[in-house]
Amino acid sequence: MQIFATFEHSTNIELAISELEQKGINDLFAVPLDNRTEERKLFDTIHRSDGVSLSQTGLFLAVIFSTIGASRGFILEWGPIYWGLIGAFFGFVLGFLFDLFVQKRVKKKQRVLRGKASEVIVIVQCEENQKEQVEHILWGHLALGVAITA
Repeated sequence: MQIFATFEHSTNIELAISELEQKGINDLFAVPLDNRTEERKLFDTIHRSDGVSLSQTGLFLAVIFSTIGASRGFILEWGPIYWGLIGAFFGFVLGFLFDLFVQKRVKKKQRVLRGKASEVIVIVQCEENQKEQVEHILWGHLALGVAITA
């Protein structure tokens, strides 16, 4: 029987492994996962989306600026339609550039400051009668998740 567990990169892994070895379970395998090395892409494709929208603020500001431009256009020379379109374009570009700045600078710094370390997968080969004991030890040492296969 195999038991899989994931841990954050911490001393809890070492404690769990040493306790399992004290209980006589020596068939253990721990694999650290690598951190992402390439930068995340900001623009989505049809096959991949990360849920971050760069156009939401732009569309919001486009509506506001087009309304203001159209209402002011009644007293300006080109009229409300042209000034509404100019306001919409200016608002969209301003909102898009704001979202782009926030994603490139602020969110990147937050990801770096958080220091998100990768996880470690621990695979334990044990007998059927040791299953409960191994699972209890893994959960006791703050495993993020545990899976049991027969």
